[in-house]
Parts: sequence; C-alpha cells; structure tokens
Amino acid sequence: MERAIIFFDGVCNLCNASVQFVIKRDVKDYFRFSALQNEYAQEHLKEFKISPLNSNTILLLEKGKLYTRSTAALRIARRLSGLWPLCYGLIIIPAFIRDAFYKMISKYRYRIWGKSQTCMIPSPELKAKFL
Repeated sequence: MERAIIFFDGVCNLCNASVQFVIKRDVKDYFRFSALQNEYAQEHLKEFKISPLNSNTILLLEKGKLYTRSTAALRIARRLSGLWPLCYGLIIIPAFIRDAFYKMISKYRYRIWGKSQTCMIPSPELKAKFL
C-alpha cells in the first residue's frame, strides 16, 4: 500500500498535538510523518521548491502530489476514522477562503499553543510511523 506523508512543524505544540490526533484516528495506517526540520523533509521537498524550514503550513505528500494548508488538512481528515471524513465536504469552499482562516491560525500558533525547544520524539511503538 502506498502511504501518504504528513510534513509538520516539529517544534510547534499545535502541530505535534495534530499529529497525535491523526495517529489515533489513522486505523488503516495510511500516514507517515516527518518533521519539517529533519533531513528527510528537506530532501523530499526539494523537487517541489519548498523550503521546509520556512514553511508555515502542514504539507501532505500523497500519490506524488503535494497539498498545503486547508487542502492538506481536509485530505487528511478524509482518511481518518469516525465522522472526520465528513469534514472533506468543506473542500467545496474556495481554497482562498479556507486558507485565510488557516493562515490566521498558523500565524499565531506559537503565541497561543507555544513552541518546544526540540522536535517530538516518538515512543518506540510509534517510531515506525516517523521518517
């Protein structure tokens, strides 16, 4: 099975909580994760001309295509267990509207949720999910 990769800000507390949220609801083991700060992200995002260290968004690499901001979040929600796939219906809202809300949260995420000094270290049982 081809898996999708979620690239996230490894020092952002909101981003780390989001990763934990996805892991708990990823019952089909579809996602793998990489902090934007690690070498894996830097190497794999070169072809998309994205500097991981300057990225203020979650990135989803799925089937060779890179998705950002609200589109990435909605595509992730579509693959989760429970009622979360219903959120994908919001994709009908134009991206510039969805992304305005996303950018506002992204801009203030450190101020509201804080920032860690280091990237999250996965537990031994979750280590295989991280690249």
